[in-house]
Amino acid sequence: MMDYTSRFLSAPDGLQLHARDYPPASGGETRLPVICLPGLSRNARDFHRFALLVSKDASLPRRVIALDYRGRGLSAWDDNTANYNVATECQDVIAACAAFGVSRALFVGTSRGGLILHIMAAVRPDLIAAAVLNDIGPEIEADGLKDIRDYLSGRTAPATFEAAADALARIHGPTFPALTRADWLEMADAIYREKDGRIVADHDPRLADQLQAIDFSKPLPTLWPQFDLLAQRPLLVIRGEHSRLFSAGTLERMKAHGPHVETLTAEGQGHAPLLHHDSLLPPVKAFLDRH
Repeated sequence: MMDYTSRFLSAPDGLQLHARDYPPASGGETRLPVICLPGLSRNARDFHRFALLVSKDASLPRRVIALDYRGRGLSAWDDNTANYNVATECQDVIAACAAFGVSRALFVGTSRGGLILHIMAAVRPDLIAAAVLNDIGPEIEADGLKDIRDYLSGRTAPATFEAAADALARIHGPTFPALTRADWLEMADAIYREKDGRIVADHDPRLADQLQAIDFSKPLPTLWPQFDLLAQRPLLVIRGEHSRLFSAGTLERMKAHGPHVETLTAEGQGHAPLLHHDSLLPPVKAFLDRH
């Protein structure tokens, strides 16, 4: 059996979307699946090791579905860049659930994926049995968002995947002291792909346009009302120890919003933590197993 199947579906507006579907080991067919939602410019490959560890778990395996949003990975790019927003992407996730026969699931949302889950809690709460929010909450820090804007806008095409790993370690290493050379190489393989003989970031470069348009002289919008809806479900909220996007203060406020909110700090990691890291996988897997 292959580790996963590439599956394609149509978004509500007809755009072709892609997902990786990891079947569970024997005995996991009746358990709730896990649906993984990546960050802003990331794709399903971010979750490959995590998905293998969950789907092939010896005791409680589960089906895992990891999505490529529109404009990322193997999903089609959108001619209308205004559709690169969390509301449209939430509708795409809901469409994927319907296409894959999922009426209820455990969700794992990293950064942008967690924002999508806030919206889903308002429009389709029945889909969410429990959720993991990876370095994201209803309030984000302007400095961290500026970091992402500057990184995406200034990214250059590396000559090789090894050079890409070097660049990632140079830029993000100070906030990820827990990562090894193998981690950076794996991250490079997830972020970049070879196209026409060049190593390029695996997303529509116009994603950065929305960040360029943000007026940072004004307060960023928050999603506390939507979080209160999401917090009616069991939640595990993870914060990278060195994250500049998601503050420790916001993490504490989230914990106070409901009895179902558990929190966890990913030591030695920034934005956004690698869930398959040895320090994170056991508590994340335990949370999924309980629900």
